[in-house]
Amino acid sequence: MDLQPRILENAFVRLEPMQAHHREQLRPVADDEDIWSLMTLPGFGPHFDAWFDMMLEAQSRDQISHVVHRKSDGKTVGHSSYLAIVPAQQRVEIGWTFYAAEARRTAVNPACKLLLIGNAFKSGALRVEFKTGGRNLRSQGAMTKMGFVREGIWRSHLNTWRGERRDTVYFSVLPEEWPSVKSGLEARLTAFSDAAA
Repeated sequence: MDLQPRILENAFVRLEPMQAHHREQLRPVADDEDIWSLMTLPGFGPHFDAWFDMMLEAQSRDQISHVVHRKSDGKTVGHSSYLAIVPAQQRVEIGWTFYAAEARRTAVNPACKLLLIGNAFKSGALRVEFKTGGRNLRSQGAMTKMGFVREGIWRSHLNTWRGERRDTVYFSVLPEEWPSVKSGLEARLTAFSDAAA
């Protein structure tokens, strides 16, 4: 597996590998405490710079962060990363995903997943995985709707930044499942396009 930072784009979104110049573009998107309520670390308000610096530093190890721009207006609307990149095992996780409230339940998330998962498999991945908090029903619902396979729950898995203990729910997509997942994502994007026409 050879997953390298590069711009990914389709008709709906442009994902740019995160660099220092994206800091002020992403800051207002991250400044929503609700986004971070179920995450292990906060990235809103006074926490943003430490979180952003951590994401940049991780780029040199086993992570590729992306800043998400909506193509219809060029606005910065979110962030999503390849993390836990394990070339020897041909495995990668997609996570640290969040979007501005205005971009949720729109074409943005399926468009991003279409690009990120597709690029991972083109780069040689044999497993793309996702995890979310046990209480994050919105995220679990989105993953189920996109056709990802729910694998199970790691109980009492992580500490959140609020001091709570978090269960973690794992999902994945394998290469043989990708054609069906891809078709579903493309159908959703077609529906969004038809609705906007």
